[in-house]
Amino acid sequence: MSELMIMAKELGKAIQKDERYLTFRQAAAENDKDSELQNLIGQFNLKRLDAGNEQDKPEPDTARLEALDKEMQDLYSRIMSNPHMTAYQAARGVFEQMLDEINRIIAMSAAGQDPDSYDPTAASSCGGNCSGCSGCH
Repeated sequence: MSELMIMAKELGKAIQKDERYLTFRQAAAENDKDSELQNLIGQFNLKRLDAGNEQDKPEPDTARLEALDKEMQDLYSRIMSNPHMTAYQAARGVFEQMLDEINRIIAMSAAGQDPDSYDPTAASSCGGNCSGCSGCH
């Protein structure tokens, strides 16, 4: 195994020890244990399946589709206001930001830039349009 792959595995181990990862995993576990939340998610998925089946019909019932859409919106609102889901969403956002920063450093390095030059404050203001930017490329 190459030294680079060994270092990648070490990075993976370090990520799994990071507080942001641990918080994210704990929030996911709390979601999984919340039977009320899981029931709401199950109901939402069934309504979405029903709506998809109705849309696939040669002549979909628009009144039924509207009713299903309203029910899905209600279920979605209830899911997203659940305290465990709120905590999960926040933890996921923080964890994904960490992964994004790691990926940016790797991409910079692969493009020949000095990884020590990475500035997370500059990256966080990225709008995605690289044409006028000298930041990450």
